Amino acid sequence: MTLTRRTFVRLSLGSAISMTAERLLAQGVSTHTAKPLPRQAPSGRPFNAHFVDVASAAGLHAPVIYGGVESKKYILEATGCGCAFLDYDNDGWMDIFLLSGTRLEGAPVDASNRLYKNNRDGTFTDVTEKAGLRAADWASAVCIGDYNNDGFEDIFCTYYGQNVLYRNNGDGTFSDVTKTAGLLNEQPRWGAGCSFLDYNRDGNLDLFVSNYVRFSIEHAPVPGENTNCNWKGIPVECGPRGLPTGKNSLYRNNGDGTFTDVSRPAGIAQATQSYGMTVVAADLDEDGWPDIYVACDSTPSLLFMNNRDGTFREEGVLRGVALSDDGTEQAGMGVGIGDYDLDGHLDLFKTHFADDANVLYRNDGKGNFDDVTRTSRVGVETRYVCWGAGIVDLDNDGHPDLFFVTGNVYPEVERKLPQYANKTPRAVFRNLGNHTFEELIEVAGPGVADAHCSRGCAFGDFDNDGDIDVLIVNLNEPPSLLRNDLGGKQNWIKVKLEGVKSNRSAIGARVLAHYGGKTQAHTVLSQSSFYSCNDPRLHFGLGGLTSADLDVYWPNGLHETFKHLPTNQLITLREGAGRVPNRGWSKT
Repeated sequence: MTLTRRTFVRLSLGSAISMTAERLLAQGVSTHTAKPLPRQAPSGRPFNAHFVDVASAAGLHAPVIYGGVESKKYILEATGCGCAFLDYDNDGWMDIFLLSGTRLEGAPVDASNRLYKNNRDGTFTDVTEKAGLRAADWASAVCIGDYNNDGFEDIFCTYYGQNVLYRNNGDGTFSDVTKTAGLLNEQPRWGAGCSFLDYNRDGNLDLFVSNYVRFSIEHAPVPGENTNCNWKGIPVECGPRGLPTGKNSLYRNNGDGTFTDVSRPAGIAQATQSYGMTVVAADLDEDGWPDIYVACDSTPSLLFMNNRDGTFREEGVLRGVALSDDGTEQAGMGVGIGDYDLDGHLDLFKTHFADDANVLYRNDGKGNFDDVTRTSRVGVETRYVCWGAGIVDLDNDGHPDLFFVTGNVYPEVERKLPQYANKTPRAVFRNLGNHTFEELIEVAGPGVADAHCSRGCAFGDFDNDGDIDVLIVNLNEPPSLLRNDLGGKQNWIKVKLEGVKSNRSAIGARVLAHYGGKTQAHTVLSQSSFYSCNDPRLHFGLGGLTSADLDVYWPNGLHETFKHLPTNQLITLREGAGRVPNRGWSKT
């Protein structure tokens, strides 16, 4: 029998799970490491994307407060939070929602989640107070979706303590409807990743929430107290290992503005407990029903496959996305999703801790994955603690690239080990079009090379100029807004989907773009990256081509085809009705 990687992982399932208890007593974070691959000579090919941080000029001045600056006493201060691009007022321009934490001793007056309205001229206005979204607490993740199908995007935020559902009132304001929606926790929990999805295809968006650890400040150990509170011999905040694992939750939308917890009957509660983080819901086996992937920290990541009867089966190990290539747990944080090799299937890119490689998983189209980290050359980089990530076409050449942000969780460590700096650069892995990537940092512009302690990031086109920009959360400093000043004459097309029988946000829709003999898969997501939500308008770079064909697979099962669509424009498609006028879209 040939021992393939996936066969090995299947065989290692029993040993991996049986060792979980032992590993929970080991070092607080996953100890898996990977030696960096040798770097190849630079390709010498020009990279036309160039990123400049325009956050200050755009009016994004308020810092994202999150725990101590020089040191962290508890893991609560270290994980950070996400952000979102969303069009909350339906004017065709991406607005910005930024989460925030607070401090353990005396909350700063400027600590709050913030909503910024896009002024359509490259600047934003803080409308947090007017919108009713001011909140100063330990926020984690954000997911966006129109849960009540009224045509306006709603916001769900996870917190340490109590998650919150903000209903969009359609007049520029939001209301906290957590209690009336049936989403109040009986006891405080540490909400982590989240995603809206229509798991039962009834046209209403349901909600999946991961929970990180069971944690209380009153009973938490402090740096250096035990083996879970040291890293490379230096006392640091404790965990996640050594702390009780969280539980994942699935809430069914009842269609009347309320939700019911169906975690147990749906098979979610029975899965191996883990330190759940980012959640991605997408149809990974292409059977027309959404599956759920949860990146997990220092425990096996989880893949819930949809049984199409209201239940799920967890098959992360079996399908190759739970453990490292050698069958070991990793510090999974963020997840990018896209089609890097243009075979029409959605692949996954998962970020990890310092001294380990981020992992690229290739999907065979049936929801089985192979680890291609080495063969794709992604494994040349192991220096940083990595977080938000995306599989996105940054230079519009038709080949999706990789982008991720970095930042340490132990700010005190660099004083003794300067090679583990607290603030570190972002990174671009440019797709060379032959199933391999080339790492770029300085070449991609100062917005990539500048060092920050970052967490969440979101990808979108905030200035409507036809390329991908990046919004980034930086801990204890203002966010970054990386404007893509794209050179060259590469073409593109954007696709905005509006559900009718499907959920109005079209979350879970899968689109195949056909161009120049290639096929690229894309999907509408409620969360990816790290605790963040991207621009819902699907973006396809097309290189020098002037048209593309689209296959749209709607969440409720309808398949529609659109031929010879011209490039360099937004195409709005309504389920069953075809192309309709864009709402408010214009190019600068």
